[in-house]
Amino acid sequence: MAKQKRKEGRVAEKKSKNLKVSAAQTPPAPAAPSGAGTAPAEGSASASVSPVEQRVLERKLKKERKKEARRRLREAGIAAASSLASKRSGAALALEYLCSWAQKHEDWRFQKTRQTWLLLHMYDRDQVPDEHFPALLAYLEGLRGRARELTVQKAEALMRELDQAGACALPPGGTQRARQVLQLLS
Repeated sequence: MAKQKRKEGRVAEKKSKNLKVSAAQTPPAPAAPSGAGTAPAEGSASASVSPVEQRVLERKLKKERKKEARRRLREAGIAAASSLASKRSGAALALEYLCSWAQKHEDWRFQKTRQTWLLLHMYDRDQVPDEHFPALLAYLEGLRGRARELTVQKAEALMRELDQAGACALPPGGTQRARQVLQLLS
């Protein structure tokens, strides 16, 4: 019981210290320079604050400064730098992955998502242009395990579907690609 009271007392002390420190470290006024307003407050409070608490407070101040800068940019009508970065499409990333595999095997790293995209779109000439298809066939030669089995099954299913429905079942050139994949992997 006595230990519990001591712990409660310590928690109350820490909370009051945090309140005192946060009250002493108010964010600088918008008119003041960014570095001038924070230095004296940190120096006066750092004598009674542990290094861990000081790091926490520094992080909070940094976050507040960042938020203030973003708000000023928004008011000025300038978009944030992170939103300007354009994301590349899955097709571009997958084709880049395939080209890097074809050109430099040492630097290439396996990426499941890129392989999946390539396997899903390999019959579509719009997604995987004819210039990249030979490299894709070479890539498929090294395909192993379940991915190889599924690719063969899908190609066979497409050929069966083609036989039943006619020539318009696959995208243009898809029939030839399905045959090539079947010949390669079977």
